[in-house]
Amino acid sequence: MACLQTSSLLFPTSSTLSSSSRRMINAAIQVPKVPRLRFTNPKTATKLVLEGLQLSDGISNTYQIAQPKHQESSKHFHSTTTSTSTATIQLYAILEEVADRIEMHINIGEQRNNWNVLLLNSINMITLTASIMAGIAGTVGAGMPILALKLSSALLFTAASGMLLIMNKIQPSQLAEEQRNATRLFKQIQTQIQNLLALREPTEQDVKETMEKVLALDKAYPLPLLGAMLEKYPKKFEAAAWWPKSHGVQNPSETKSRMGKTNGWSEDLEDEMREIISVVKSKDFEDYERLGNLALKINKVLAISGPLLTGVAAIGSAFVGHNDLAAIAAVAAGSLSTAVNAFQHGGQVGMVFEMYRNCAGFFNKLEDTIEATLGEQDLEKRENGELFEMKIALELGRSLPQLRELASKSASCRRNGTVIDEMGSKLF
Repeated sequence: MACLQTSSLLFPTSSTLSSSSRRMINAAIQVPKVPRLRFTNPKTATKLVLEGLQLSDGISNTYQIAQPKHQESSKHFHSTTTSTSTATIQLYAILEEVADRIEMHINIGEQRNNWNVLLLNSINMITLTASIMAGIAGTVGAGMPILALKLSSALLFTAASGMLLIMNKIQPSQLAEEQRNATRLFKQIQTQIQNLLALREPTEQDVKETMEKVLALDKAYPLPLLGAMLEKYPKKFEAAAWWPKSHGVQNPSETKSRMGKTNGWSEDLEDEMREIISVVKSKDFEDYERLGNLALKINKVLAISGPLLTGVAAIGSAFVGHNDLAAIAAVAAGSLSTAVNAFQHGGQVGMVFEMYRNCAGFFNKLEDTIEATLGEQDLEKRENGELFEMKIALELGRSLPQLRELASKSASCRRNGTVIDEMGSKLF
């Protein structure tokens, strides 16, 4: 009896083991190995072995049940990962590149604006110093002092001429304006991508169009100076073009709505858009083209006058002492060169020319957008007409009633054979 009591204390009964094994299975706790013991009673050993097999079978079943749950969660994660479309991933990649372009244009724009300020101040100080030295040399007698002043003045005027030639060639103020425009336009593309991802699932066509927009903008506003820099003194004023041109667009005057009102479009709305195009082309674009040509001519004259005057001053300073007129010419030419340089680069004539070029490009883009939309004969494929009308009104700085009033006024003037006296845009 003592032996049996001792064994019962060492080894619990089957009911106790059974309930304990269920708790351990439910809690998913690993059961430690049972130490090897010698038993004097064979019946007790056999009973314990059978209960141990039952316990291990329960743990094995529990593991087999839990394993498919892990596999199922893994499959669910894989399906969630692959559910994101390739077009969405590509658009996010383009969005990252656009954000990088924005940062690059901001940094380079600030750098080139600093170039304009530093070069302007440096050249003006050099020119004024050389003019003062040439004037002093004209009042000093013959000898080494006048030779030192003449040589220093001539060298300073020559250095100013070379710096002015470089500055007039690259036009830092115009370069800075290009980077500001590129930053603004890349931010527009960034907003368009974000809106597209928020509103609907993108397609491969969306990815292609976005890529074309980014590449066209890169070409319109290049970052490097050598080789890819835009011509600063073109023979003729040309508006900026930073958007991909539409291909295969029919003449909007040949397309008419075949329904009363579909997708927000009607025949009256199409006529209104055509009148807006007419006003923008005849008034806004022509006005900015005239101003752009004027700014281009002024910039060319100033770009030639500055280095020419410093060159004359350098030659005059070399003859100071031999002729009183030489000193007068050196001082006068140096002073005029300083004034010309201050007006051209301090007044940022190159920036003004680029601003007119960008504004003219804006009206060209507006015209191209309207023509491309009206050229689509399938009304369901167009952008919603009411939304499109609202966008055009906002881009021109007008309300919807003002836009319709402008179109009505343009149609009335055209019927009467008169020219409309109102600009299309109230924004510029």
